[in-house]
Formats: sequence, structure tokens, C-alpha cells
Amino acid sequence: MKKVFTLFAAVTVLLCACAAFAQLTEEQKNDGWVSIFDGKTLDGWKANETYEGFEVKDGAIVGKGNRNHLYYIKEELKDFELKIDVKINKGGNSGVYVKSQWQDAMWPITGFELQVNATHGDPVKTGSLYDIIKIFKAPHGDDEWFTYHLVCKGNVLKVSINGELLYEYVDPLEKGGVPQDGNITGQNKRISQKGYIALQQHDPKSIPQFKNIFIKKL
Repeated sequence: MKKVFTLFAAVTVLLCACAAFAQLTEEQKNDGWVSIFDGKTLDGWKANETYEGFEVKDGAIVGKGNRNHLYYIKEELKDFELKIDVKINKGGNSGVYVKSQWQDAMWPITGFELQVNATHGDPVKTGSLYDIIKIFKAPHGDDEWFTYHLVCKGNVLKVSINGELLYEYVDPLEKGGVPQDGNITGQNKRISQKGYIALQQHDPKSIPQFKNIFIKKL
């Protein structure tokens, strides 16, 4: 009985380790999917305020400390799909940005932020397109992995969580880009035709985790 239990425990540990970091299948690769996080380093990523805000642990990018944003700087993307597994601690707040321009500091003011928040005091919860579409009940719990799947094509942004489509946002200003007068305020401040993917470290009490980050150009 003890041997059986030991074997079961070993298999469980192995399965947990495998689940920690997924690899693309040959079918996914042939379909155009690529991984932009190797599960070990921050190669290809750059923080806009301090690298101390992010570390790689157990196959995931983990945020810590004060406000910081980690950009995937190898390429600005326009039409693409993004799949990313995310987890946030109790009372934590974070976000996944797409189509954001590089900034040396502060919160990104272009592109779109997909909120990550289960129980933080901010009423805008996971699934929300910040400042545009508000969801007030998170589709997941604290310290629970979930999968964002975003499809950005033209002026349409489709948002799904755990395989369920939440909405399709049609952006009336996307094709025009940022206004010529440079007045990036109100609804315009999330608009850009192409840009970087970025991950948010919100505050010292927030501990977001990100893994299995895959993109496919459209």
C-alpha cells in the first residue's frame, strides 16, 4: 500500500510539473503559433521601470513590488491571436496589454488593457477591456489559473476566457489611429494600430503570474 501511495504521489508531482509549463504541439506550430516566453528567462522582454518588478519562477513570469510593466519588445503586432495563462493572488490587481506603444514609465496610455482582478477593491474585474467594457464579476477565483484568448484583427478585438467568448469589441477609431492633434484622452487613449504585448505589475500587494504565452499572426 505504501509503495502504491508513493508511486501515486510521484505521478502527481510529475503531472503538476508538466502542467506548470506547456509546449506547443506540432499541429499548433504548423498552424502558425509560436511561444514568446521560454519558461526560464525574460529573453525578449523588457521592463519599463525596473527589472526587479518581474522574475521567472516555476515556469511563470511573476510580478512583485511597485508599479512596473513588462513589454515583449521583439516585435510590434497588429493582427494576431494571443493565448496566455494568468493567475492573481487574493486582493491582487494586474493586466495584460495589447497594441501598446513603448513607454519609459507610467501606465501604458495606448493600446488596450485586459483587466486581471478577482477580489481587488477595483470593481472592474477580469475580462474587462479597461475604460471601455466593464465586467463586475470575475470568471475565476483567487490563485486560480485561467486562460485569456484574444483575437486582434483590424478594428475588432475578441475576448475569451477558458474557451468562452465574452464579447467582440469593434473599435470605431482604430483605423484612424491616435488623433492628429495628439490629444490622447478619453476613449482615444487606448487606440493604436499596432504595438507591443505588455504585462502589468500593479502594486506591492499584487502578485500576478503569467505562463504559456503564445501568439499567432493573422
